[in-house]
Amino acid sequence: MSEHKPIITDGLPSQLPDTDPAETREWLDSLDAVVDHHGRERARYLLLKLLESARAQAVGVPSLTSTDYINTIPPELEPEFPGDEHVERRIRAYIRWNAAVMVTRAQRPDVGVGGHIATYASAASLYEVGFNHFFRGKGGGGPGAEGGDPRPGDQIFIQGHGSPGIYARAYLEGRLTEAQLDLFRQEGRTADDGRPALSSYPHPRLMPDFWEFPTVSMGLGAINSIYQARFNRYLHNRGITDTSGSRVFAFLGDGEMDEPEALGALGVASREELDNLTWIVNCNLQRLDGPVRGNGKIIQELESYSRRRLERHQGRVGPQVGRAARQRHHRRARREDERHPGRAVPDVHDVHRRVHPQALLRHPELQRILADSSLTEADLPVLSRGGHDYRKVYAAFKAATEHTGQPTVILAHTIKGWTLGPTSRPATPPIR
Repeated sequence: MSEHKPIITDGLPSQLPDTDPAETREWLDSLDAVVDHHGRERARYLLLKLLESARAQAVGVPSLTSTDYINTIPPELEPEFPGDEHVERRIRAYIRWNAAVMVTRAQRPDVGVGGHIATYASAASLYEVGFNHFFRGKGGGGPGAEGGDPRPGDQIFIQGHGSPGIYARAYLEGRLTEAQLDLFRQEGRTADDGRPALSSYPHPRLMPDFWEFPTVSMGLGAINSIYQARFNRYLHNRGITDTSGSRVFAFLGDGEMDEPEALGALGVASREELDNLTWIVNCNLQRLDGPVRGNGKIIQELESYSRRRLERHQGRVGPQVGRAARQRHHRRARREDERHPGRAVPDVHDVHRRVHPQALLRHPELQRILADSSLTEADLPVLSRGGHDYRKVYAAFKAATEHTGQPTVILAHTIKGWTLGPTSRPATPPIR
């Protein structure tokens, strides 16, 4: 009876005849020997190196679409952060607080409209690094630059549920009044000074002097950002206006990636080589009605899908252990794989606590990390995620803006309701 040969799809020639069975058996025996004597991890490393080499020599195997659950940019390659860390941290705290209070006040008995309180809290570092260091306003200048230049600047597509944070930031800038914040989600009303109420989500018709693009229903911002980046290229190539310095940034949610508008048109961005487009996907692992779905971890699932569509480049801001070395990131990645094999997200209890000490401390390697560092067991539940580390976020933005030939997707791991306290994580106030 002939040996059963499983069918391997995705471009692998699994049905070709074996022209040299003896050589094939030598390769398979070598792999078995590596697994037996050096373990699966060493065997996996060798196979990955073979795939990389085969890809580089155009052998015809598929590209690697999913990598270890670590940051794409290792700590030793992170650029120097140019801002004032203390000042920027305080500003983020003010904005988170104002956004939370605004949404909470929208639930007072005489109003009762509610709102989204936890989404912006998880994404504040993502927005603030962009606003402070990368987004260019109309006139072509960067943050803090003055006008006078007719170039259109960047276009920013704000995640719809993150609108409270953008309003709170505009209040600090003096663009909105406290009376307007008190009219959040009360469209049609006006403040005592005659200014309009704040729309629930980005809405250019209700607030034409504030919002440029609508991003709700979910997925609308994703597909519109792709065609905005493509239209910018059209305008420049036809000599209509100079959009050579304009970039399109779209802030999206991991649950939003289920919408057909979100990923369905990503192939257009790759085919058109839209390196003026950056997606920032806030992976806080939670929807309004529960964890994000999927049979695999959602961040690696989105990485795999993005790599297949964009062919070779994608950024990710993942978990971190302080400023530890890359080897420690690999160890953390293996622990994540062992704790949650084949699951979309950790259980809800783990989402609250972020790291489960008992699960981690079972592993001697992590015990050695604790012994060799200033960390203690009490520090484990409060270890941050990379999406809250402005240094890592800055490195991801910088890599995205410098990359050429393709769009970039940044997958940022965050905690929904970050800094708002245990009662705000992961639940959000009701929407009526």
